[in-house]
Amino acid sequence: MRRAVVIVLDGCGVGYLPDADKFGDVGADTLKHVSEAVGGLNLPNLRELGLGNIHDIKGVDPVESPKAAWGKMMEVSAGKDTSTGHWELMGVLNLKPFPTFPNGFPQELIKEFERRIGRKVLGNKPASGTVIIQELGDEHVRTGYPIVYTSADSVFQVAAHVDVIPVEELYRICEIAFELLEEFEGGKYRTARVIARPFTGTSGNYYRLNHLRKDFSVPPPKPTLLDYLKEAGYQVVSVGKIKDIFAGRGITRALKGKNNRENMELTIKLVKDEDFDGLIFVNLVDFDTLYGHRNNPKGFAEALQEFDGQLGDLLNVLKDYDLLAITADHGNDPTYPGTDHTREHVPILVYSSFTKPVNLGVRKSFADLGKTLADYFQLPGDVKGNLAGESFWNLIIS
Repeated sequence: MRRAVVIVLDGCGVGYLPDADKFGDVGADTLKHVSEAVGGLNLPNLRELGLGNIHDIKGVDPVESPKAAWGKMMEVSAGKDTSTGHWELMGVLNLKPFPTFPNGFPQELIKEFERRIGRKVLGNKPASGTVIIQELGDEHVRTGYPIVYTSADSVFQVAAHVDVIPVEELYRICEIAFELLEEFEGGKYRTARVIARPFTGTSGNYYRLNHLRKDFSVPPPKPTLLDYLKEAGYQVVSVGKIKDIFAGRGITRALKGKNNRENMELTIKLVKDEDFDGLIFVNLVDFDTLYGHRNNPKGFAEALQEFDGQLGDLLNVLKDYDLLAITADHGNDPTYPGTDHTREHVPILVYSSFTKPVNLGVRKSFADLGKTLADYFQLPGDVKGNLAGESFWNLIIS
């Protein structure tokens, strides 16, 4: 039996990368700054695995004998977005950055979008999703016009009140946006993700229905580890928004909770109750969307501590054949100026009953994780040759 559980702590970077100056992120350090902002973190399970051996995190001291292999990884791909980070973790580099829209989307594109959906739109600017629905929610309810906005990431987001535009209609509108961005002016504005953002509530008290969010994502530019595992007959179970990030490719089953806690509960139940060969790939997005983007280190810290408690529950149900890897896809320092992702190293912790707790150092690519998993699952050499990265399997195998 061969099974791996990969958990992505979305936005949990561990210090800015050497090329961070190109992204305006010199000095960003998500976990260090979160820990300092709250006077120290209490993460006993992550500490025992070796998180404090990777990086300077207040309250998470290094341990003499970590239970996991530990290190950090650098991003090679051009960008610091969710899609790019996850793709690289699974062995595929994205060397052409997706466009961003700091001044909103071009008017000619918006006009064509309005023509195709048969409605005008509101907004068309970078904004916080929770702020813009308060700002434009009343006008949206009055007119029926959807709210279009973006962020510092490569995203086209459409928000609508569920009593004004039903969720399925909002999804259809987002599909139209995705097709338009793919083809308009030869794909010049091809955006990483179109995101449906349903909300509800009343004037002055609108709130998002995050469990009804839906992402329409550009697929990876070539097959990832997920595709190769599926082709080899392994199960690939997505938990959280993983399926959306990979546009459904390489996924055999998808589970999705409303938040980090529910996604961890799904993961723990899956590990405890089912036996199968394959990969359980988990994204925990709350660190990023609820706290990093909203400059909320206190909430970020509390979410980390909640995860650490559930991590203890997961460790207790892991089988002897399970391999656990904990990492991230980018940084999102809530203490750093702005509300954007930050170009950072990400942690890597690898734990099992059959691997050695060794120092992995600074890996040159996120893709080293995917290449290592390809070795663990004994994929053929020609398949492994199609994946970027350098395996550290020989360093950790007992």
